[in-house]
Amino acid sequence: MMRNTLYYFAINKPYGMLSQFTDANNRKTLSELFNFPKDVYPIGRLDMDSEGLLLLTNDKRLTDHLLNPRNKLEKEYYVQVEGIPTQSAIQQLIDGLVIEGKKTLPAKAKLIEAPNFPERNPPIRERKNIPTSWISLTITEGRNRQVRKMTAAVGFPTLRLVRVRIKNILLDNLKPGEVRELSKNEVEMIKLYQKI
Repeated sequence: MMRNTLYYFAINKPYGMLSQFTDANNRKTLSELFNFPKDVYPIGRLDMDSEGLLLLTNDKRLTDHLLNPRNKLEKEYYVQVEGIPTQSAIQQLIDGLVIEGKKTLPAKAKLIEAPNFPERNPPIRERKNIPTSWISLTITEGRNRQVRKMTAAVGFPTLRLVRVRIKNILLDNLKPGEVRELSKNEVEMIKLYQKI
């Protein structure tokens, strides 16, 4: 029996697009970006109002491995927040905080310079008298809208959320809506994390 070809893609999901291929309400979906092979699906998801790196594959073993919470897959986000977080707010993000009755796992968090991203379409709503800043936040869980809930819990609501890394795969210079196939080397690197 012939093995099916395995495909691995990285995309930069634009703002306002669903992390799926069809939608009964005619909202924007991934099918608008590229003619993906029919058995390829996203590994996990990004909310409609989040942007950035999304991986797609038809490698079911890899998908199961990456989505298994026991494997603590690192996902890094660049988060534009309202206000300038204090060191104590950053420390709370690092230590973990209680959201909906359950404490988040320890994370990595730090203030960063504003990244060189294309302007969001539509742009974020900024308030004249309130500055904004950017945080790099790396988490190993995938709770619903977790990053937004974490920054809100420490008093700095998220304005813009862009995923820039999943494990060793980087968003890099991929523009919103662009798709690329992962290199053989990148695929091997992800698979190194699998306990085969």
